[in-house]
Formats: sequence, C-alpha cells, structure tokens
Amino acid sequence: MPDQKALNRIEALRDLIRTHDYSYYVLDQPTVTDFEYDKLYAELLELEKKHPEFVTKDSPTQRIGAEPLPFFSKIQHRLPMLSLQNSYSIDEIREFDERVKRFLQTNEKVEYFCEPKFDGLAIELIYEHGHLVRALTRGDGETGEDVTQNIRTIRAIPLKLANEARSLPLLEIRGEVLMFKDDFRVLNENQQDAGLPTFANPRNAAAGSVRQLDPKITASRPLRMYCYTFGAIQNYRFHKQSEFIKQIAGWGLPVSPLHRICSSAEGAVDFYNDVLKKRHSLAYDIDGIVVKVNRFDLQDELGFIARSPRWATAAKFKPEQGSTVITEIAVQVGRTGALTPVAVMEPVRVGGVTITHATLHNQDEIDRKDVRVGDTVIVQRAGDVIPEIVRVVTEKRQPRAKPFQIPHTCPVCGGAVDKVEGEVVLRCTNLLCPAVVRESLKHFVSRRAMDIDKVGERTIDQLVDAGLVKRFSDFYRLTLAQVMSLERQGEKSSQNIIDSINKSKRPTLSRFIYALGMRFVGEQMAKILASHFRSMERLLEATEDELDRIEGIGKRVAHSIATALNQKTLRDEIKSLENFGVIITNPPSLKKRGLLSGLNIVITGTLPVERNLIKDLIEENGGKSSSSVSKKTNYVLAGESPGSKIEKAQELGVPIIDWHEFQRLIHEKK
Repeated sequence: MPDQKALNRIEALRDLIRTHDYSYYVLDQPTVTDFEYDKLYAELLELEKKHPEFVTKDSPTQRIGAEPLPFFSKIQHRLPMLSLQNSYSIDEIREFDERVKRFLQTNEKVEYFCEPKFDGLAIELIYEHGHLVRALTRGDGETGEDVTQNIRTIRAIPLKLANEARSLPLLEIRGEVLMFKDDFRVLNENQQDAGLPTFANPRNAAAGSVRQLDPKITASRPLRMYCYTFGAIQNYRFHKQSEFIKQIAGWGLPVSPLHRICSSAEGAVDFYNDVLKKRHSLAYDIDGIVVKVNRFDLQDELGFIARSPRWATAAKFKPEQGSTVITEIAVQVGRTGALTPVAVMEPVRVGGVTITHATLHNQDEIDRKDVRVGDTVIVQRAGDVIPEIVRVVTEKRQPRAKPFQIPHTCPVCGGAVDKVEGEVVLRCTNLLCPAVVRESLKHFVSRRAMDIDKVGERTIDQLVDAGLVKRFSDFYRLTLAQVMSLERQGEKSSQNIIDSINKSKRPTLSRFIYALGMRFVGEQMAKILASHFRSMERLLEATEDELDRIEGIGKRVAHSIATALNQKTLRDEIKSLENFGVIITNPPSLKKRGLLSGLNIVITGTLPVERNLIKDLIEENGGKSSSSVSKKTNYVLAGESPGSKIEKAQELGVPIIDWHEFQRLIHEKK
C-alpha cells in the first residue's frame, strides 16, 4: 500500500473508531458489534505497526501507551477553578435569585441553567487545535496535578475533538470524572475477589483511579466524565450555558443529558424537587443540583465573591443518615487470607434499607475514624450501595471504650498475620487456615464461577467439617452415600447436590479461571485472560513478560498470576479436575454472532431471574445492558416496582417490555 493511501486509511479508521467510541462510551448506544469494532481496531494497529511514522498521540491505539510515573507534577491553571457556595434548602435557591436580581438591578425574571451536582473528581481538559494536550486535577483551585496520561485512558474523553473545535488554538473544558453505581459494585466485587481493599464509595474509587501512577491501572477502571464549564478559550465565544453544553456535545465531549433551562427561580426549585425524587434511580451519585445564570454576559456582570461566582450556587441534598450503636467489631478472614474488620451495629433504617453491618476496611481506617465497640456512630449508604460509618459521636462515648486493634494472629486458625509492603491489609499466612479453605471453596462453587447451585455455604461447612472436601477436586470425588451421611441430608436432596456437581463439569474458560481464585483475578481479568489465551493449556505456558504485555494487566498483576500458575499445587489441582471429568470450553462468542447486535436493553424492577443473569443473557446474544434510559435505548425490560426508569422511557417513547415479551424477543432473534 503506498504511503499516502496508508495514511488516508489510518486517518479514516481513527475517525471511525472515535465515532464508535463516542456512541458506546458517551451515548451508551453502540453502533457496531464488538467483533466489527475489534476488526477496525486490529486493522489500525497493523497499519500503524507497518507505518510507525504515522503514529500520533491522539490515535485510539495510544490511550494506554505510557509508562508508570514516579510522581504527578504540579501545574498552574490559566484561570482558577473556583468552588460554589453551598445551600441545603430550596428557600436558599429563591434567596440566590433575589441576590442576583438585586445586583443586576432588575425585577425581571432571570433565566437559569440547572444541572446535577456530580459527586466525583473535578478535572480540567486542555485542548490545542482540537488535540488533548493536558489534563489537570482541581488541586487547590490555583494549581492542579498533571494526570494527562491517566485521563487519556478514559474512552469517554476524546483525544481529538470534532468539527470547528480543531481550529481553536486553546480550549479548556472542565467537568467531573466519576464512576457509575453499577460499575462501582462490580469493581468492589472484583477487588474483593482479588483480595484487594474495597472502595468506600464511587467518588473515592474515581479519585483513587485517576491518581494512580500506573496508567494501566486507571485504564482497567470503569471511569466516565461529564463536562459542564470551561476555563480559557481562544477565538470562540459562547453566549449561554445551554449553548455551550449543546456545542461541546457536538464536538464529541460527554455532557449530562439531565439538565434544564428554567425561566425563573421557581423553575429551578421544581428541577431540584424532580431530581431529588429520582436521585436514587440515577446511574451515578449526585449530592444536589447546580443553578447557573444562563446568559454569559450577565455572568460577567455579576462577577465573583472571593473564590466563588455570584452567578451560580449549589443546592445540595440533605444526606440520608442514621444513628446507631456498634455492638461488636468482628474480623473476617477471606479466601486470600485478608483480615477485614466489620462493625456489627444495632439495626437502623437509612434510605429505606435496614443496616446492621458496615465494613471498616483496615486498621488505618479504624484509627482514622477512631471507631470503638460501644460507640454511637452516624452511618450512611455510600453511593446508595455500601453502608459506611461517617463519624463517631464522641460526646456519647462510654468512658471504658478502648481503641480497637486488629489481632496480630489469625482470629480463625491462630496462625501468623503479615502485611505485604505497600499494602494496608493484614493477611493470614496459613494456606490451610479453615477460613481461607472454606472461603476458597465457596468462591469455587459460586454462581459466577463453577455455578454448583445446590452447594451452599451450609453444605460446604458440613463437607469441610466431615473431612470430605479439602480442595476443589474433592467435590467431584463425592458419592451419594457420602453426601447422605451429612446431617439433615436425605436421598433426594443429596442426589440434587450430586447432579448439580456433575452439571458444572463444562465451565467456560473464563469461569474456570475465575473459579481458581487467583489473587487479582476477578471476573473481568478472567475474561481478559480467556480471550487472549483461548485455552487453559496455553495460559499455563504463559510467562510473566507475556502476561505483562496484555492490555489491562500491569506488572504487579502479571507477577501474581505467573506466580500462582507456577505453583505445583495449583497445576496438580487443575489436572485432577480434568481427570474427574471437568471439560473446559471456550465456544465462539455469541456476542460476535450479533443475535441481539445493536440493541440496548435497560433492566428495571424485580424480575423472575437475577439481574446479573439477565445481563449475561443480553450480552451473550450481542446486546448491551445500560444502567440508564436514553434516546438510544431500544427497550426497557420492566419487572415489579420498576421505579423512575419507566417514566423516563415513557417520556422518550422507548418501548417497555415485560419478561414474557423479552423471552419472545430472544426467541425471535434466534
């Protein structure tokens, strides 16, 4: 291929991939199947490999090419990133409106632009002639940290803008990097599966992900961004906030679809109340709304007070919290030996849910909050997901309350406890610790692993206590008589257990890898390994260097996986499983066949089947299941108590189907 022809094709592929990225990561509506996307990406990679002289920093292939940084450099913002004045009452929205009108010396209604107040990490994107050249955190408002390499890994953020934005010498865009609630749940599940510390809430997860020194770690995290304002701009002028939002969306930047132009303060109050009602059903965390004077000429006239603009205010929601008493701090031991302190509390209702337990994560967290048994504490549900202790009410502390210290020996086996350098988690070092063995076995049989559905925690406890199961392969040695010998196990229930074990003998490769419980290998990592190696034999041959070269796997994870795979005990166990009839399958992906290709189905309400299983079914048939309803949603699958997603679907004219209609849809597609 002549060089010019190659360059033309490279540029066409880049534009095409950018368009597909925008549809997938910003609009939440894929325009091609994964298989078609992968073909385009592979072609671009191959062309750039043959013509390295044409490789540019804004190519989609260059998102994760940077080496780990030793530290983040500090850079001054051209214009300060100021904070907003906060209020917690709709009356204060009206008071804000009165202040604005007094300053402008007008009795006329002022038009406002209202949007959610995102609970994430403020970031400034700096574009020169449409190319992303730098990204800074807010920092102290005057100076931020240079996190460019990490921000480049977020696929929702364009490396190159579209249309006339490419003619602008300078364009600074500001917004919030955040993590959606469903993505946060999955990330924490994967962290827990890998024996890593979990995150307290989506904001902490987003902020911690952006501030990783290794861009590969950031790239593995499901981060999003919503843009909402600007810094310095050259050769362009906006007239209204609403115009700005519409324009930058046209340039390829992600903006929130949840906003409203309000003709008066009462309109802003209505928006506040509407968003408050749907707060818990949103895909992401917010802690209020932002009200801005819509016209920029009026913003200029209003100016600033100290470090806050006169033309904007944040109307925050009152936090949903409750007060209770800690009755015990229990230390749990996971399958990787991690010791996790958990506060056991008197039941308290918060946000419609009864809370009795809250993780304290590690000793550093306990010390930071100074949590003690008997303390009265304020609790809330972080990200409407995980119960967390906000603070201790120290004035109610009992005189005899003592600081809590995680024991230096395992609370289950009494074995030695160790802390790996660079980690905050204590771990039991005894591989035969009953807690480690039991939790490993529970993980092995779990629904997302080998899916031995008739073997629950109680049955595993019985099997372990009876000495019948000590390792994974022991499940496949079990006889009907052995199961029947357990307490309260009749012939029928015992046969169900045996049948369930036999049924699990044909796992997919990704499920099998996940079931082994290697550290750092959650569901997503297992899928990456399965997709790359395609067989267990090939994975067992992998070197640490080969693992490190795979996109999404860093040096630390590669070392951990290679170490686990080289253990004779694990290799022998895999061989034993195969000898007992376990056949690892890796069929061609149904997703690539496109049975539901291009369909985006949002799930809401209670359905006959668990939501994760329905999502699997949709994805296995080539579709996508988003967490929120948009104009690009094809169907909303609704069960009982569906919530506000139904209203959004009706508003947008999105078809609503029930469980039976969904099954017919799958059947018709097949």
